[in-house]
Amino acid sequence: MPKFLLESSYTTDGVKGLVSDGGSKRAEIARHAIEASGGRIESLHFSFGKYDTYVVCELPDHKAAAALAIAIRAAGGVDTRITPVLTPEEVDEAVRMKVAYQAPGK
Repeated sequence: MPKFLLESSYTTDGVKGLVSDGGSKRAEIARHAIEASGGRIESLHFSFGKYDTYVVCELPDHKAAAALAIAIRAAGGVDTRITPVLTPEEVDEAVRMKVAYQAPGK
């Protein structure tokens, strides 16, 4: 299954919900949403950086990832971005692929 990185920031209302629910409950809700989308969480972390949470997960395909991101953002409280990520083995396969490309101006 393809892997994805979910980077999320809480809105003001989302932070209030986090204070009310706690981190463990929010993590379980995220786990349930991802599993209901046919995926599984590899890791979930809270942060003090650019984003409030980072989740690495597997999802069946890009449509499932888009549906998950849309549902999360539409619910409010969390602004989420989903980025496809590659394993080292997938990069190995990619660099072995021959691609016909010509640089601009050549």
